[in-house]
Amino acid sequence: MRAVITGGAGFLGSHLCGALLARGDTVVCVDNLSTGRLANLAGYLQHPAFTFQEGDVSELLEVAGPVDVVAHLASPASPPDYHRFPLETLAVGSRGTENALRLAERNSARFILASTSEVYGDPAIHPQTESYWGNVNPVGPRSVYDEAKRFAEALAMAYARSRNVNVGIMRIFNTFGPRMRAEDGRVVSNFIAQALNGDPLTIYGDGSQTRSFCYVDDLVRGILRMIDSGATGPINLGNPVEKTVYELAGIVLKLTESSSGVQFHRLPLEDPVRRCPDIGQAMQVLGWQPEVSIEAGIQRTVDYFRLRRSEVASAAGTIAGPQFEGAANEASRNAASAAIPA
Repeated sequence: MRAVITGGAGFLGSHLCGALLARGDTVVCVDNLSTGRLANLAGYLQHPAFTFQEGDVSELLEVAGPVDVVAHLASPASPPDYHRFPLETLAVGSRGTENALRLAERNSARFILASTSEVYGDPAIHPQTESYWGNVNPVGPRSVYDEAKRFAEALAMAYARSRNVNVGIMRIFNTFGPRMRAEDGRVVSNFIAQALNGDPLTIYGDGSQTRSFCYVDDLVRGILRMIDSGATGPINLGNPVEKTVYELAGIVLKLTESSSGVQFHRLPLEDPVRRCPDIGQAMQVLGWQPEVSIEAGIQRTVDYFRLRRSEVASAAGTIAGPQFEGAANEASRNAASAAIPA
């Protein structure tokens, strides 16, 4: 199979490139390197079945030769990134998605859209099923990412219905692992970098908000299942084991053996209170479920960052937090420092 991966130099895209190469497929990676890194592709650049093509898929996406699958992963994904690149995020979700769909259509290829749990917004039902339409503010601080992905889903389904493109939509929940950037602003990388630097772990709100954390190897297995299936979806991909942000901080401190405490800050506007996938469709349709525990995944990610201490050190004091803060609880208002009990 010959696969085109947009956003293939990013955290998730680079792992997908590696998994496809490992099973004998040919990969064309397209990325403008706005948030992706060539270092993520270091193990593949000399591979005879791998091609890197630098370019902005929002402007143009042309690939010579036959294409069997187009996996559209290109987009800023962490809040600091899509707040820095709001117009680019909207462009890659709209024009970029259509360019990727047209490439798939021209080649009668399967099209896979990497959508997101953010389409559910601050969910009113829990856990989130694919039939839930979401609770999203179209003009709020997170809207550039939320609505870009919601539009991308609508566009993909329009191509499926009107032009018979073989579409598959994945809604990806929080994923972590090696190749995350130390300063990218996601909670797992933030906590690990802060713990290794001896800085307080930054918790927004009181830490009671929940997330699901899926290790990247598990997530990539799910993407491969989606590529190989004929499923349209949308299908949730994520870990159904729910953890509070406070619990996550405790796991990171334990595995890093750090003496850091935690520091509470104001909760961001429209930060989801709970986020956890119902993966019944993934289990039934794809035969997929996560296998790596959060503790094992965090340990592997800590080991990755320990080997990159200069990157971690350079992130000290610069780790980005939410840029839009709302009303806070008492602990947040006081910005209290506290140690997590053993």
